[in-house]
Amino acid sequence: MSYHISKKLDLTMEQAVSTVTEALKNKGFGVLTTIDVSETLKKKIDVDYHPYIILGACNPQFAYQALTHENKIGTMLPCNVIVQAVEGGGVEVSAVDPMASMQAIENPALADIATEVQKLLRDVVEGL
Repeated sequence: MSYHISKKLDLTMEQAVSTVTEALKNKGFGVLTTIDVSETLKKKIDVDYHPYIILGACNPQFAYQALTHENKIGTMLPCNVIVQAVEGGGVEVSAVDPMASMQAIENPALADIATEVQKLLRDVVEGL
């Protein structure tokens, strides 16, 4: 099982971040955090890294359901979606596959929630 759902797009980083943010919103997710990894690596350890942004996406309804079944699930929230530049132009968008991360937790009540979130994230990525 892959731990991510990915798709390459012929967009700039800025266009992709905007498009992904809107697609997430349309599926009930908000972006809680935006981390510019390349900027952070340059600032902290003076390394050049290709454009790479992590969007911390959260669907409040599913997050609440998961928290009521497993109060430590916050260690795996929010759902990360990355947008990174690819060689030759364009970007790749990748979302975490929540089914892969939930395998580490022995709580069957989370399986249905993870399946629903997986479907929504797959719809977001594949719909781009």
